[in-house]
Amino acid sequence: MMNRCYEADDTHRSMAVNADIDMVIKEEIEVHDEPVLIQAAEVSVKQEWGCNQCDTSYPSNSFLIIHKRIHTGKTSHQCNQCDKTFSIKSNLTRHQRTHIGVKPYQCNQCDKTFSQNYQLIEHQWTHIGEKPFPCNQCDKSFTRKTSLISHQRTHTGDKPYQCNLCDKAFSINSNLIRHQRTHSGDKLYQCSQCEKYFVDSDYLKKHLKIHTGERPYQCNQCHKTFSQNRSLNMHLKIHNQERKFRCSICDKAFYKNSDLIRHMRLHTGKRPYQCSECDKTFNDSGNLKKHMRNHYKEKDYIPISICTPKNVKDEMKETFNDVPDKCTRTYLFEEILESCQTSSTVNMSEPKYEVKEEKTDSTSNYFDILINQ
Repeated sequence: MMNRCYEADDTHRSMAVNADIDMVIKEEIEVHDEPVLIQAAEVSVKQEWGCNQCDTSYPSNSFLIIHKRIHTGKTSHQCNQCDKTFSIKSNLTRHQRTHIGVKPYQCNQCDKTFSQNYQLIEHQWTHIGEKPFPCNQCDKSFTRKTSLISHQRTHTGDKPYQCNLCDKAFSINSNLIRHQRTHSGDKLYQCSQCEKYFVDSDYLKKHLKIHTGERPYQCNQCHKTFSQNRSLNMHLKIHNQERKFRCSICDKAFYKNSDLIRHMRLHTGKRPYQCSECDKTFNDSGNLKKHMRNHYKEKDYIPISICTPKNVKDEMKETFNDVPDKCTRTYLFEEILESCQTSSTVNMSEPKYEVKEEKTDSTSNYFDILINQ
């Protein structure tokens, strides 16, 4: 009887291998009219199923099918409290905890709790400083294998996530999702200081620095500060460039022609920027704005920067690395808004910007100026 049972067990293992079973399988088979429980958990299946659209592989075809839904965008499980959809039900269940605030996984070294177990595991690595997934092409290491896979695409240039509405492709799925919102117009993240909406939380964080004035990134060569690390990196390239624009009077050289023009005013004595509250003039619009803050303090005004094509262009380029056709600023006073709206579209190439005259009250006096750039 025992020999025949072992034979049945071996037969079942053989069937499991042929069927490419790599998960714990429990079945009941009838041997001599008696039920025998067979476990295929010991079966070691070496075959891996690789995705033909990216470099990931899985030990079973069922996992590969689920993974491919990332590329096809096929999602069948939708959250009933928001618009998010998921390819597998377990991910939906974990996501729904974020709505009800359930965080059953608590760190035993601090008071932090998490809605998902993998978040707890990743967090615990921060206590010991462990990053168990190193890149074999550079010295970076990561706490998550998925982060390592995404990073390695920066070396290979692989961009497996392609937008189905345009030709753009991305190395990670989250960037694709963020990009697709630009097609749909979905802006889920609202600024608490103004009425602006953004397609991504990162854009919102960058925008909030405009309100707070936070500039945490400083150049170690000239001590200039920036609100974004990307802006600092762009600025650092200037120090590696040749100073092509040289002053004909004092032989001082500059990286940009605009800096040379500003410098030449020191020699010519030209001060084209005049304060509307007093008789002071300035050779730079930035100095005028700093000076105007003193008048704001005297009259309890809230500082609002001058809306010029250059200001809009610089602000939007630093914030979004892009220059829009329209000015999107908001203002505290209606008179200020009317002063800004000399046209519905700000012409970024126009060298002069004339502010519309309004004399309804003292707030408009500040904007009754003509700025020559």
